[in-house]
Amino acid sequence: MYRKILIVICILIFTWGCKENRNTSNKEEVIESKVDKKEVEKKRSLAKFEPQDGEVLLFVGQELEAVGGLEKYNDGYLDHFEKPAGWTTYTNINPGEDSFGRIQEGLDGIWETHDWGDNDYNVSLQLEDNNYKDMALAIGLQFVNHEEKIADGTHDAYINKLADFLLSLDRRPVFLRIAYEFDGEPWNHYDKENTKKAYVRIVRVLRERGVKNTAFVWQSTGFMSPNEGDLESWYPGDEYVDWLGFSFFNRWAEQKMIDFARKKGKPVFIAEASPTITHPNFDKNTGNTKEIQLSNPEQAEEAWKEWFVPFFSIIDENSDIVKAVHYINCHWDSHPMWLDNPTFKRVDARLQLSDSISKRWVEITSDPKYIKSSPNLYDKLWRDTK
Repeated sequence: MYRKILIVICILIFTWGCKENRNTSNKEEVIESKVDKKEVEKKRSLAKFEPQDGEVLLFVGQELEAVGGLEKYNDGYLDHFEKPAGWTTYTNINPGEDSFGRIQEGLDGIWETHDWGDNDYNVSLQLEDNNYKDMALAIGLQFVNHEEKIADGTHDAYINKLADFLLSLDRRPVFLRIAYEFDGEPWNHYDKENTKKAYVRIVRVLRERGVKNTAFVWQSTGFMSPNEGDLESWYPGDEYVDWLGFSFFNRWAEQKMIDFARKKGKPVFIAEASPTITHPNFDKNTGNTKEIQLSNPEQAEEAWKEWFVPFFSIIDENSDIVKAVHYINCHWDSHPMWLDNPTFKRVDARLQLSDSISKRWVEITSDPKYIKSSPNLYDKLWRDTK
């Protein structure tokens, strides 16, 4: 009898011990799981002028007519919608190059009005106007065929002149997209190694000159580099890049930049975006798209479903990393540069032409997550930056 009782007691003790071991093991697994999750969710430092998670800077562009808000250019975005956080302009360091009948001088469109086939540009005219007060500036800087001269210092005078301009802007935040769409073959045809060196030289010279109000953006086409290895081969280095960017046109689904940016710990600027839809007879060698005239109700509705909805979805689904977007409010098919371009030759993307598009655009971008112009915008961006 006593022997049976002793056996039962031993079994109970053994069972209780095993249960405790299992519970302890489970607890350890839970603790380990929480540690792993915390490690995965470890918050990275904000980049220069990067807003908090869940916020996104709204930019519009790209030439004077598209942005508006001026006496002569008074039917653009600023004349129909609430003032965004910033606007985009373009310039170059490619003196002597012919662009649709204009011989470029270098840094065109900064101090005087110039048209190189894409309508008028003059950022100084915008900076002088009160309608552009409390707005950040994004500059697309291209230097096709001149990457070697920038890399070896031949064009340092232009970089220093650009530094003078940036310094004159004081605390106005600037996003400088150096060699934007660097992988845009054949229209850009940058030499990879010299472009990387040129990018680095521009950043170094500007920093040496004391330029502090400028974030440096490295922007891909979003579809010409099919994998992260291709992107890495173009990458100038973490220390020279504040933001990563890509273009959001009809081939937006092919982009690899968002995942690449997460691995680099950098925010993403959707640096060029305008409604374009792939044509049924699409050919990658030509990139032909459908006609999209936002003044046409049927085409506007198709554009909303096929382009605008994915555009806003990408922003919402990647709120931790997509922190700035630029909508190009352009009458593409009225500019000589795009008349024969298979992507834009049938596109008029001016939002104000469609009541239905405008209404939905305003409704979505009225969400507080979309940062717009305000008297404290500069303070906010400088405060959040590192």
